[in-house]
Amino acid sequence: MLLRLPTSLPEAQECLRDGATPVGGATLVWAAWQRDGFPEQAVSLREVPEANVLEAGEIGAAVLLHRIDEQVPEVLHRAAAGIGTGAVRRTATVGGNIVGSTLRCLLPAALVLDARARALAAEGPFEADLAELLAKKPLLLSLRWNDPLVSGYRKVAETPGGPPPLVVATAVHAGDRPVLRVAVRDGYDFLSESVPCDTPADTVLDTLSGTAMGALPAEAREVVREQVLSTLERTEGL
Repeated sequence: MLLRLPTSLPEAQECLRDGATPVGGATLVWAAWQRDGFPEQAVSLREVPEANVLEAGEIGAAVLLHRIDEQVPEVLHRAAAGIGTGAVRRTATVGGNIVGSTLRCLLPAALVLDARARALAAEGPFEADLAELLAKKPLLLSLRWNDPLVSGYRKVAETPGGPPPLVVATAVHAGDRPVLRVAVRDGYDFLSESVPCDTPADTVLDTLSGTAMGALPAEAREVVREQVLSTLERTEGL
């Protein structure tokens, strides 16, 4: 297998035109390649500047998880810090986790941040929402978002040998009417809802229960309730 390391977007586009398979930290694809066979060419964005940005409002797809710090909202920082072991976080990338993984541990955080993707095709870079990104799986360059007023994250204890642990991510965004965004990973399923939050907390919870969140198992609904209340409390006085 030839691993190509472009240093610019035009070089990366050339790799895509040549049929190179995107690879992040290879923490997930390596075992599959060993089983099914290696591609003739793979392309990594680890040398492309646009894929390595880490700043307020944007994070590159090639950023290693262990580099994600307080520059980004709390929900994204905590989500990254809870993935795997230290060795995994020093190898795995943002793009590999969101696009190349079935666990997609960073996805709930990206959903509540209302993030948009900047992706790359052979024809050049383009903007996409998260639904398009997950459906078509183009080569991710970076995620961009508007910082929320507050955000939060909770991952329940993992059961050995069981399904992926429940994750609840929350964020409150400013506007003419503040909005609470909630995203949940329940097993391998993901839910995301937005509700106004300029009303009492009980009203916010009632509104949320009228969405798909209300169909979650009782244990999951209780974790969502606790996380929402904790997030709303932090908005007081803002």
